[in-house]
Amino acid sequence: MSSDTMGAARRPVITAWSAVSPFGMGRAAFVEGMHEGGETAVRIDREQWQVPDERARLVPGFSPRAALGRKGTRSMDRVTGLAVSAVGALLDDAERNREVATGDRGAVVLGTTTGSAQSMMDFTRDSLTGEQPYFVDPAQMPNTVMNCAAGQCAIRHRIKGPNATIAGGRLAGLLALNYARRLLGAGRAEAVLCGSAEEYSNERAWLEWHTRGDEEKPALLGEGAGMLLLEPEESVAAEHVLAEVLAVESGVFAEGRLPMVLGSRLRRAMDRAGVDPSQVWAAVPCGAGDVLGERERGVLAEVFGTAALERVRNTELFGDASAASVSLQIASVLAVAEQTPDVAGRVAVVTAVERDGGTGCALLRLR
Repeated sequence: MSSDTMGAARRPVITAWSAVSPFGMGRAAFVEGMHEGGETAVRIDREQWQVPDERARLVPGFSPRAALGRKGTRSMDRVTGLAVSAVGALLDDAERNREVATGDRGAVVLGTTTGSAQSMMDFTRDSLTGEQPYFVDPAQMPNTVMNCAAGQCAIRHRIKGPNATIAGGRLAGLLALNYARRLLGAGRAEAVLCGSAEEYSNERAWLEWHTRGDEEKPALLGEGAGMLLLEPEESVAAEHVLAEVLAVESGVFAEGRLPMVLGSRLRRAMDRAGVDPSQVWAAVPCGAGDVLGERERGVLAEVFGTAALERVRNTELFGDASAASVSLQIASVLAVAEQTPDVAGRVAVVTAVERDGGTGCALLRLR
């Protein structure tokens, strides 16, 4: 599960990013939210949501139709709307972004948990409760497949290159980032829109509620989507480069073995990238609100020191964003670095842990 080593000539760099999050729509809202802080949790509207939660961290006022207009959104589910909105926000942020990331040369890699649990379960329920099993809404069928959101991102924004969906829960953003690196390294695309998305829904809330272990603290669920534009370094002028992707590593741990496995992944990533722990400016965990999250922070503090954990704050304000976590963590690093002097050349680490035994990390060198 280790990442392939990329030649320096094809090493990917991040040239743009955007996010849809509890801070609001787009990059500017995210930067402001990260720097200003402020509570993002809202009380659940019982007319809209039938969930066990009292509060959640939702994208303010979001619906696919409100964000994207009436055309093509009648049957669009929430996770697809979040992903399509994040891609659109990135492409609209600078004229260059749309030029390099769309058409035949662009690709999409999107991380997810399962796609939309709400769409899958609604469609299945209709087939079981209807007069006949086939009395279902055919317009809802595309939403039940995991790659619906990535496909809609490409269709609506005219991205004609490779299109991939990677499932991995909290690790989804890391796995998508590594897949995007491999696409660029193999010359399959000249630019990749890479990110991950997660929706808040009735079914997700109940799934989380019923599968939470006795030792796990109830977490405020969040939602959102983060999107990065990755390009090969040699094809980009230096002024467009925000960060260099040095390494991505992932692994699997058995019960009680997270510290050992995550520590080994961090050491492997640093060895591959030629990075010393003293060069790490910030370490950003995924913020799992349970014993795994505590152990994740403990590993990072041991390897990099507690000061590294304090440099990118307010990440808890987008809650347990599941599949969207890593992409929002990377967006957080870029947002804070944007307004922090003297970080050029320093390294940021993002990590993730998942209760099914997955863990991993990514190293970014800021420019």
